[in-house]
Amino acid sequence: MIKITIIGSGNVAQHLIDAFAKNETVEIIQVFSRNQKEISPLLDSGKITNDWNTLAEADLYIIAVSDDAISSVSSQLPFSNRLVVHTSGSAPFNSINDKNRQGVFYPLQTFTKGKEIDFKTIPFCLETQLESDYTLLEKVASSISDSVHKIDSHQRKALHVAAVFVNNFTNYLYQLGNDICMENHVSFDILKPLILETAEKLLTLSPKEAQTGPAKRNDITTIEAHESFLSNENQSTIYKILTQSIQNHGKKL
Repeated sequence: MIKITIIGSGNVAQHLIDAFAKNETVEIIQVFSRNQKEISPLLDSGKITNDWNTLAEADLYIIAVSDDAISSVSSQLPFSNRLVVHTSGSAPFNSINDKNRQGVFYPLQTFTKGKEIDFKTIPFCLETQLESDYTLLEKVASSISDSVHKIDSHQRKALHVAAVFVNNFTNYLYQLGNDICMENHVSFDILKPLILETAEKLLTLSPKEAQTGPAKRNDITTIEAHESFLSNENQSTIYKILTQSIQNHGKKL
């Protein structure tokens, strides 16, 4: 079996521990965590350490910490020439100290504490210095996911930016929609079938083909009515920017 050590105790680390728990290809031999209470329910306490000097030898070390901590954490590893990867979508490849062989093990998904995820559907974006390291990393990713991709640093950055648009920004728009509903005493639940149908369309259509609405139709009367209705300056500004962008097909406003 491939022996791995996970460094971190946040959402990504906890989901990875859970995903690898019943794996016949990979064995978690150790987890490094300063916050052991977060990890203790997930695996045997004997596998948890907060002492760098007690890190056991493994085939792969996965650093699952915040982006700004990757460099500091990797520099504290008390060994060299081992395969060490991070799970970030935006951190540079060389965030990992070069005393070890660097790599990226990026699961492109949003993780929420306590929310179960089917890892088989999660795309894993991989990058390594050495082809032999990639082969090992691919085997690890394939043991929990059916979607594994060789992605370089530039492509990974592009995917991360795109993910912010389709996930974080979209969710913020849901928040604005919820605010509008609450302000006018309407249940946001009424919009949920529309949200699901829009998302499901993208399984068979491109986003451009799936686009509907007054901006797409250039329905000026409806657009002006909406703008008049929105008294909240933030909501009105965002509505106007998105409407203009759709009307200009994404070209410069």
